[in-house]
Amino acid sequence: MKIKVLGVDNCIKEIQQILENARSNAYRAVNFEMVKAYWEIGKVIVEEEQKGEKRAEYGLALINDLSVKLTKEYGKGFTERNLRNMRAFYDSFPKWHALRAELTWTHYRLLLKIETESARHFYLNETINSNWSTRELDRQINSLLYERLALSKDKKGVLELAERGQIVKNPEDLIKDPYVLEFLNLKENSKFQEKDVESLLIYNLKQFLLELGKGFSFVSRQKRITVDGDHYYIDLVFYNYYLKCFVLIDLKIGKLTHKDIGQMDFYVRYFEKEVKHSDDYPTIGLILCSDKSKTMVKYTLLNDSNQIFASKYKLYLPTEKELKEEIEKKREQIKISKKLGD
Repeated sequence: MKIKVLGVDNCIKEIQQILENARSNAYRAVNFEMVKAYWEIGKVIVEEEQKGEKRAEYGLALINDLSVKLTKEYGKGFTERNLRNMRAFYDSFPKWHALRAELTWTHYRLLLKIETESARHFYLNETINSNWSTRELDRQINSLLYERLALSKDKKGVLELAERGQIVKNPEDLIKDPYVLEFLNLKENSKFQEKDVESLLIYNLKQFLLELGKGFSFVSRQKRITVDGDHYYIDLVFYNYYLKCFVLIDLKIGKLTHKDIGQMDFYVRYFEKEVKHSDDYPTIGLILCSDKSKTMVKYTLLNDSNQIFASKYKLYLPTEKELKEEIEKKREQIKISKKLGD
């Protein structure tokens, strides 16, 4: 029988890996037991409240009494607010087997802020699928990711979002409108140039990749291409390993013009002929602009090319009111299109 000779350094690395795995497993196990305990506490509170004749008044008194006594015996962690969270936790997730061990109590507390069940399920699935930290989950909720994705989905697509998270099958699945770039800390009305936005996006690359969506890896900034001795520069180049294709991004300040679209069309055609590999899928072009003209989009090659997209970007978080207005506009557009089609 041969004995595996590792050497001291390799031996230490293997032991370190074993210990790290054990610590991670222990942390997850302890965390899930805590989540389970809070769920069970929430269940006890809900069931006790349901026994009270005057549910609202009895509920307030019950939470207050529990907070005082539990804090006295177990210390911090049992404030009235936390106990209300536990009660809401059970109300929102009444089936124990539906809870996921991958999520911490902090994840669940963030999910409790979401009012609609479909959006809550989307963020839960997406947190697990994308391995979001609590900080990343909080940002995506605040940037209204679900609502923005839902803007570009039909009824079946929205249902799929809620049940499975974001599924990437074609270029349209990656595109959002608007993109939210609040992490750049640029004021909407301040004077800045495209190169300023580009520099800040690179500086905040991790957040930008999160905003772009699933499967993106950074390739190049100001990618130079040369045709007949003339040099051209593409602002940002990424590769998406879900769709297995290059994604070219151009940044524009102000209104989208036909020149911007023609330029992106040129970049995409160049990549198709000169850069992409034979087993890559068609290159995608995305123009991010601060002011997108719907008319310009309608009457240009964007309608003829399913690989080129234009999206608006915002430098602040959109309000729910703004997004609801966008959704209503889109519904009206769909209704009009159907009538014209008939």
